[in-house]
Amino acid sequence: MQTTLYDLSPVFQVLLIGALLASVPVLWVYLRNRSNRSASRYHALAAITLFLTFDLVLFGAFTRLTDSGLGCPDWPGCYGNASPLGATHEIAMAQAALPSGPVTHGKAWIEMVHRYMATAVGALITLLVVLAWRGRKLHSHLAPRPWWPTVTLVWVCIQGAFGALTVTMKLFPAIVSLHLLGGYVLLALLAAQVAMGSGSRVASGGVPPVPLWVSWWAWVALAILTLQAASGAWVSTNYAVLACVEFPGCQGVMWPPMDWQAALEIWRPLGLTASGEHLSFQALTAIHMAHRMFAGITVLVLGGLAWALWKQAALKKPAQWLAGLLALQLATGLSNVVLGWPLLAAVMHTGGAGAMVMVLVWALVVARAHRHTH
Repeated sequence: MQTTLYDLSPVFQVLLIGALLASVPVLWVYLRNRSNRSASRYHALAAITLFLTFDLVLFGAFTRLTDSGLGCPDWPGCYGNASPLGATHEIAMAQAALPSGPVTHGKAWIEMVHRYMATAVGALITLLVVLAWRGRKLHSHLAPRPWWPTVTLVWVCIQGAFGALTVTMKLFPAIVSLHLLGGYVLLALLAAQVAMGSGSRVASGGVPPVPLWVSWWAWVALAILTLQAASGAWVSTNYAVLACVEFPGCQGVMWPPMDWQAALEIWRPLGLTASGEHLSFQALTAIHMAHRMFAGITVLVLGGLAWALWKQAALKKPAQWLAGLLALQLATGLSNVVLGWPLLAAVMHTGGAGAMVMVLVWALVVARAHRHTH
């Protein structure tokens, strides 16, 4: 059954659903902060937007891991409808034609809930932009810098475009990987705004300034974490987790046969090489092993950084969070291998990487705030 990849007829209904979802946290923030200054309400809204964006990243992982990414094979709706309720007949036909395929009623709902959540996050970020520029227009010295939410809004629009391409390009591995990495960038942008919003509190403790070398280490750690997250995304989007089901070895040996050329071929369809041949098991093994080997470097760098942060009075909380999340990543990463890729561990592994991005950004903002107060 042929389906139009882009059908914009339900776009306004999808936007309305997202706006209604966004109104719930907006109302909650207003009621809890109605007696506070507008800047306090802004920072509270930024914090809940960060929380919901993290939930969106987790649900995106759940969508991918349950093979629901094509639950609705068009965009932005489902067979031209704003919800799967209007596409019951089309979904039933697709499921009957291919019972083990990507389209089922359950997968369609998972996919559309993910789109609704993404639309709601976009609405919240748009509101942050409006509030920030309004505060600047009123010349409030407590108003947040409007450039941060503006850049965030541009980025969430780019994320939306990648989300559409994820569907219309049929889970193209490079696009899906970039979509996941874009989610981490969005978390970093929002985490920076939340951390800067509380900067006046964290910077007024009379503690010694954070040395510049600690910040440089954190930047290096963030770059390495990004590379490791890209490697993990490449493993997940190519379904290469189960190429090795034991640790520390793989397929009964320490160094199994691997096809590195095919593994590092980025621009190609899912399951195929650029020339149209089926991706070999040796290529999947190489993809898996690359992530496993780079994980060792990541653990050393992040573990060392957690120790360095702990030595700084202003950064003990980020140090604790980083150490705990690093342990969680090790546990969930090993669980994915030896327990056969359980859904909970896989979702937590994706979320743990996003949480570490937020913690590193938090540490960088706090370190900068302390240096600027001395």
